Amino acid sequence: MVSASTTAMAEKISWYCALFLALMLVLSCCQSSESEFNSRILQVQRSRLHKPCDEIYVVREGETLHTISEKCGDPYIVEENPHIHDPDDVFPGLVIKITPYKQR
Repeated sequence: MVSASTTAMAEKISWYCALFLALMLVLSCCQSSESEFNSRILQVQRSRLHKPCDEIYVVREGETLHTISEKCGDPYIVEENPHIHDPDDVFPGLVIKITPYKQR
């Protein structure tokens, strides 16, 4: 015959196993939600990288007409902006018109 202490110990072990399994289930759900969240963030960041620039663009620190042209897909920035007399004289805050090449 099985003693009462053995039965009590078996019940405790089964409760700990059930608790452990429930904890693992909760953690696995949280991990998949976190990975889905991270993949969504990456997707948004990639879409921003491929998003064409607005028609009115404000030059930022460290940018050149060449980098803006590549970023926005507009190889004719100087021709479309008669206020730019020297392509090498671009400064932060300069407002330029952008027409992506795909829209032509």
